[in-house]
Amino acid sequence: MISDESIGRSRMLPPLPERMRPHDLDGYVGQKHLVGKGCILRNMIESGNLSSFILWGPPGVGKTTLSHIVAKSLGREFFTLSAVSSGVKDVREVIDRARSNSLFSQGASPVLFIDEIHRFNKSQQDALLGAVEDGTIVLIGATTENPSFEVITPLLSRCQVFVLKSLEKADLQLLLDKALKEDEILRHLDVKVNETDALFRYAAGDARKLLNILEIVTGSFIGKENIVIDNKTVTSCLQENVAIYDKGGEMHYDIISAFIKSVRGSDPNAAVYYLARMLEGGEDPLFIARRLCILAAEDIGLANPNALLLANSTFQIVHSIGMPEARIPLAECTIYLASSAKSNSAYMAINEALAVAKDTQMMSVPLYLRNAPTKLMEELGYADGYKYAHDYPGHFADLEFMPSELSGTKFYEPADNRHEDGLRSRLEELWPKYYRK
Repeated sequence: MISDESIGRSRMLPPLPERMRPHDLDGYVGQKHLVGKGCILRNMIESGNLSSFILWGPPGVGKTTLSHIVAKSLGREFFTLSAVSSGVKDVREVIDRARSNSLFSQGASPVLFIDEIHRFNKSQQDALLGAVEDGTIVLIGATTENPSFEVITPLLSRCQVFVLKSLEKADLQLLLDKALKEDEILRHLDVKVNETDALFRYAAGDARKLLNILEIVTGSFIGKENIVIDNKTVTSCLQENVAIYDKGGEMHYDIISAFIKSVRGSDPNAAVYYLARMLEGGEDPLFIARRLCILAAEDIGLANPNALLLANSTFQIVHSIGMPEARIPLAECTIYLASSAKSNSAYMAINEALAVAKDTQMMSVPLYLRNAPTKLMEELGYADGYKYAHDYPGHFADLEFMPSELSGTKFYEPADNRHEDGLRSRLEELWPKYYRK
């Protein structure tokens, strides 16, 4: 039974995810490709040769924890900044402290950890460059966004990028077992786990989310002798504790998924609602704008090519003006995309082409399609037989462009919409053997 004493003690303690935060690599769960024996981050720690790096991965996979472990394992002083609340002044103050401390102690360079580094603007990132380059600090950044798009090139070139993955089922099971066995509250309770399907499904590879759910479920058994965890119990508890479950933006991926699917499903009202949910929850407006660009290409595509132009313009506008005004172009773009005709023909075409290209890398390009910049290439027949399209009626020459082994292969299939109906008519005229039914 969960006693009143246990309840009082648990309320005085940090949340379960914080209580279970490991302090060394042996207690760290997941990311074996980085921290396993002989892997790059473990080798970096064991050798003592620490260089700047960026951890890129979804929430709750251990980016912050891993940063602390790295610094602690090497005995480095640890500074931390949040890109959400820190400005250039904060960056410079931390660098000055790091520089003076390092000179005073003659020790190794301190570690500066920046959470959500993708939210730093160019001037903030520029302020880091000199200190990273001269070794005043070792930078560890954490981001849920592709650093290739969000981190300036000079800074990115000075950092390795390590990709963290969502926790697998075996990792979640290990974390669950550790919490029940080692946590100072849970280890004193009689907890029986009959089913884990719902627990792991709602956790969605997120360690923090798993532990929060576990704390919610076990906390719902106040005054009862035994705690039995099964799929029904987990689902029921989460439905009753939506506010707790969503605390700190933990349903980030659920909301963005609903947003995208609402636009894809041509429901502008639901799309604007989920847009509002994200903005109200403090979501980065550039993240939303970027998703709209991807969606415009993937789900609207050739049914309305203007959609991609509008989405790209929206991204640029949001980048220029910021919040709160950015909510208006985001809403305009969302409504337009949701109301637009849909086609995934380009998305399907490139996916099929990539699948074929993966297995046909050694196929030769026809000689007549190759350039002939040298005399030898001319003698070998390079470019011989090529037909220059503009020399023919309609600016079209009937020529096979595929490698001979792939002759007749068709990747693009026009979807059923007004714009692509026109494309189909033209393709039927030019390539009747492929497109005429």
